[in-house]
Amino acid sequence: MLKKLSFYLGIFVFVFGQTASFGFFNVGNIFAADIATTIDARRAQLEDDLANLEKEIAGQQTVLQSKQRERVSLERDVAILNAQIEKAKLSIRVRDIAIQKLRTDIADKQKVIGTLIEKMDGERRSLAQLVRKTNEVDQYSIVEVVLAQENISDLFSDIDSLDFLGRALSESLDEIENTKNLTEEQKHALESKRAEEEELRGIQVLQQRRIEQSEADKKQILKITKGQEDAYQQIIKQKEKSAAVIRSELFALRGSAAIPFEKALQFADKASKATGVRSAFILGTIAEESELGANVGTGNWKKDLYQCYISIGYPTSAENQKSAFLAITGELGLNPDTMPVSKAPYYGCGGAMGPAQFMPTTWQLYKSSIASRTGHNPPNPWDAGDAFMAAALLLRDNGASAGGYTAERRAALRYLAGGNWQKPSYAFYGDDVMALAEKYQNMIDILQGD
Repeated sequence: MLKKLSFYLGIFVFVFGQTASFGFFNVGNIFAADIATTIDARRAQLEDDLANLEKEIAGQQTVLQSKQRERVSLERDVAILNAQIEKAKLSIRVRDIAIQKLRTDIADKQKVIGTLIEKMDGERRSLAQLVRKTNEVDQYSIVEVVLAQENISDLFSDIDSLDFLGRALSESLDEIENTKNLTEEQKHALESKRAEEEELRGIQVLQQRRIEQSEADKKQILKITKGQEDAYQQIIKQKEKSAAVIRSELFALRGSAAIPFEKALQFADKASKATGVRSAFILGTIAEESELGANVGTGNWKKDLYQCYISIGYPTSAENQKSAFLAITGELGLNPDTMPVSKAPYYGCGGAMGPAQFMPTTWQLYKSSIASRTGHNPPNPWDAGDAFMAAALLLRDNGASAGGYTAERRAALRYLAGGNWQKPSYAFYGDDVMALAEKYQNMIDILQGD
């Protein structure tokens, strides 16, 4: 029996000893060379495509900024529309490629995890077999060994080898478990980023709508003017005389009824005087938030805010948002179950309130500052005047009061993404807000006779 055990141990020493000599596990050797090469080539191609598209986007941005500094003309405005259309199309392509790249990386990680699990199962089976053999050795006494006329030094050498292999396998198992956990963390991080990219892809449907509107505007301009500069300048003059039309134009708001543009401008001017943030920029931010809010529909706080946070594993955030929301509606004497909030999209939770789309806990942080400037105590996130002031205060804290394109665009991105504002995937939001700010600045200039 002991000779048979020695034979088994010899096999284990040979097999696992060789493995131990070169290291029990090497992630780099998981995949066959052809699979690794295919994945690397695909990733490299996607990265090249992204780099080229980002260069094209930067080129279109340069055209936009250059043309916007020129005197108003038919050629200039058509060029701006063309640049806006092309830039939006390129941005959508960038998102598509980024999602493809992330999916490739996730598939890569999934294969790593699958191979690790197989390796762990094999190591467990080997370890179990060693345990059985160890128990078999433990059943024999020294007397039995002597009676069997075995060489005791050889037997203890075998037992020492068995102990070494057991320790080595245990260490290997720990190493694989740690690597598997790390790989799963990387996979979750990639899936989170993919959800973020798909979120932005969904929001960029708005950009597609703007592309269609810009195309329609360009066709209309060319149709009316027949490409003649004099005719275009005449249209500009007629628009400049249309202040009354501008005053009556409705300014759409999220969570509140639309108001005349002139009224919206009054709210923006009041917020601007209190914060130093440009009125047109405040209008642009509110307009962008309202359009984004309308895109996700109207939700209910129980489902889209509280239950959503619970379902994704953030019970503390759920309770904090719930408490803040009930406190806000309670102070205002409003029924929380009937007040509209943003609906939870597929990529996250909702719960943002009113035209400025503030989350309940954020509103509570700014409540006193809003009240001291509007005279409404408590302030109401669904009230247009309070919402404009809230947006201006947050934009000011994000650096917008410094003025200028760069500071305002950065403030808009921070309004959307906080500390993640520098992510290239959010760039469209800053561009949208700045384009809207320019539109409203032109309207303001006409109203003021500039």
